[in-house]
Amino acid sequence: MPLAETSADPKAMPDFLRLVGAELWTKRLADLGRRAQASAFQGRAMQHRHALEFALARAAHGTAQGSAERRALGFAAEAVRLANGLPEARREKLRAAITQGLSGEATLIPLFHLLRSAALYRAQGFEVRFSGLAEDSAHDLTISRGGAVAEVVCETISAEEGRPVQRGHWYALMDSVNPELQTWLAAHPGRYVLRMTLPDGLSGPDKAAELQRRIMAMLAAEKRQDSSADAVLKLDPLVLAGAQADPLPGRLRQQFGPEAHLAVTGDPAGGSVFVLAARAGQENSISDAVATRMAGAAGARLSGAKPGIVSVFIEDMDRAEWRGLRDDLALEGAVRRFLAGHAARRVVAAACSSRAELFGLAPPDAVAGGELRFRNPSHPAAKSAALAPAILSTSA
Repeated sequence: MPLAETSADPKAMPDFLRLVGAELWTKRLADLGRRAQASAFQGRAMQHRHALEFALARAAHGTAQGSAERRALGFAAEAVRLANGLPEARREKLRAAITQGLSGEATLIPLFHLLRSAALYRAQGFEVRFSGLAEDSAHDLTISRGGAVAEVVCETISAEEGRPVQRGHWYALMDSVNPELQTWLAAHPGRYVLRMTLPDGLSGPDKAAELQRRIMAMLAAEKRQDSSADAVLKLDPLVLAGAQADPLPGRLRQQFGPEAHLAVTGDPAGGSVFVLAARAGQENSISDAVATRMAGAAGARLSGAKPGIVSVFIEDMDRAEWRGLRDDLALEGAVRRFLAGHAARRVVAAACSSRAELFGLAPPDAVAGGELRFRNPSHPAAKSAALAPAILSTSA
């Protein structure tokens, strides 16, 4: 059952800001604003990562118009209602989670995933208790319906954990190399693509700095190729198939595939274009990273005394990547392998969701019903009619 669209509550954001603390919120937005403007590629990536905070900021200024902002407001109101129902000591634990989510590279996504999961179970007819906050249980939620009770663990994982070439390091590389590329392109007008194969991936500032040095040294020497054990660089003319009217990003993605890391720099006045396209020596393993997180959460956070549900929010992933994980059944395969193993003995169902579901996007960007869920047929409670809304497998 999908969550209903949340109507605007004029008190939602003021109440949430009182819970957060005005000083903390103001400092956070100022820091995000500075970081967004500090660099081109990393700035855009940062805006995407902290989209939830920016949506709430728009709401605070009365400029929220879209369904995503209304959903964010609705869950902010849920946080306030939860806080009001907790004893002071437990309320401080919730405030600590909010403070952590508004610090450094962290976000409010884990908290909002918890709030949304609770709302989803309520919409399915369950009574929900925030046992992690209220009772210090290892699991986050306890749900009950028709005499049946289950424990729920809510986890958030970054897709970066499954990428050999992490986007954060890629964006840092692009910010560092882009000014020099523009200078080079002005002296060498044309349309180029620099293909990079990185057998061991790209991780850490040292590797990015060395790759930047090699790129610029190759271009300065007017070489077409530079090869080593950790990187193969090849410069070619840029030739793209498809209609000229099609947007360049889409044509690039079609040619280089969903796992390629792409960046474009150019001279709009002269029509020159320089594309950088990088691939790792192995495929992304986001699905395996999700299954590994599920196994760890099941062992550490479920008691085994009641049926367990592991709900994982996959962060730092765009819509196309989320659809790809579902369409090629990579995620389903990894989760079902986990459910078939000993590590899932306490798990009656495993679920996955993304920002597409959090912000209420329509299928096929989002999964109908709000989450991609797989039942563990070997669990004793797998056929429980009372738990069925929360454990039955869904279609991608």
